[in-house]
Amino acid sequence: MLTDPIADMLTRIRNAHLALHKEVNVPRSKMKESIAAILKQEGYVEDVAVADRNITITLKYQKGKGAIAGLKRISTPGRRVYVGSHQIPKVQNGLGICILSTSHGVLDGMTAHEKKVGGELLCEIW
Repeated sequence: MLTDPIADMLTRIRNAHLALHKEVNVPRSKMKESIAAILKQEGYVEDVAVADRNITITLKYQKGKGAIAGLKRISTPGRRVYVGSHQIPKVQNGLGICILSTSHGVLDGMTAHEKKVGGELLCEIW
């Protein structure tokens, strides 16, 4: 039984990148679909395919190195981290993104800041 499925997803992506795998499969949920869609939209992964029970994420590489340099889970089940719209952090001085769960859905940090909405800070990707 998993206690933190989002951390499991991020760990699977991190491990697949380090092992230079082409794809990674993640058990499906709406939250994970939203996070994967943001990763594709921001250019960190090549493609996201949603099947009946799995999400297949095709990883992106540039000159033999992964497009994702790092992933970090911020809000955990034991310690929830909430931020307001003006407290959304800049990841790696603007070179990365943060993903938030807001009342408007799962959004990246820039979109949440533009919509002036805060929420739970899920993770940072750079």
